[in-house]
Amino acid sequence: MAQPLDYRTLEAAATWYVQLNAKQPSEAQLNAWQDWLGKNQAHAQAWARVEKLQRQLGNLPADVALPTLAGVRARRRAVLKTLAMLMAVGATGWAVRESTPGQAMMAELRTGKGERRHISLSDGSLLELNTDSAVDIHFDDEYRQVRLYRGEIMVQTASDPAARPFEVQTAEGRVRALGTRFSVRSDAGQSQVSVLQHAVEIRPVENPLLMLRLEAGQSANFDKQRIGPARSAAPGTGAWTQGMLTVIEWRLADFVSELNRYRPGVLRCASEVADLRLSGAFRIDDTDTILENLSASLPVKVRYLTRYWTRIEPA
Repeated sequence: MAQPLDYRTLEAAATWYVQLNAKQPSEAQLNAWQDWLGKNQAHAQAWARVEKLQRQLGNLPADVALPTLAGVRARRRAVLKTLAMLMAVGATGWAVRESTPGQAMMAELRTGKGERRHISLSDGSLLELNTDSAVDIHFDDEYRQVRLYRGEIMVQTASDPAARPFEVQTAEGRVRALGTRFSVRSDAGQSQVSVLQHAVEIRPVENPLLMLRLEAGQSANFDKQRIGPARSAAPGTGAWTQGMLTVIEWRLADFVSELNRYRPGVLRCASEVADLRLSGAFRIDDTDTILENLSASLPVKVRYLTRYWTRIEPA
């Protein structure tokens, strides 16, 4: 029977989480963590609570899992934030959902990690939500707006008899559709727009006089003040709407980071194999098979530390 968890046990679990995410853990660290995990039932129970958060929130907040956490104070803040969430989640997990700040948690439309949704809007436009995404829809007499709080969407706009503009808003700015099909992704303080048909206009929220028009086949990143240069959209842009991830000569570390968006828990890549390259088309609804096939095409092995903690290592 599960026992109540004390503060020190939860703090230890939070500390291990931050240590294992702050940098590539050494073999000694992994062994020490597994020794701690198996020492008694309370440790395993506390780690199960970490994994529950990973399943519910896609992952713990980005500022807890930054790869460059520097200094004792930064690491301690990360531990305390993780600890607070572990204490809040309790036995049911509902406390975290209700207390976590941010509009994404209260958004009208959401997807979990590995989930996608296809929605027909009231004006006939089509909206597709990728994994771990959250949006609100706001249509009135003057505007048609989709507010993207996190994640990625694909929009196919319909013509509107009232000629209302169609916009996607992110924390970084506005994307206005010009009769088009396009994707918008918002992540870590940046938005990325890729246009598949026709054109869009981008304006940063803190620099609205700055504008960039993107044509079909183009892509650009922007933050709250700046817009990056227009470039050719990557091959396979939008393939996720068909359940596919298409890559050409990607670094393994970048591929693993992208695949982690679709897989519950934590997926990491050891630095020794980070620069290996791979190409292919992968079905994102079956990440287990993708991981199994990696070792057939690259000199790597997949190490499952727990059900929700996986690491790609040299073979």
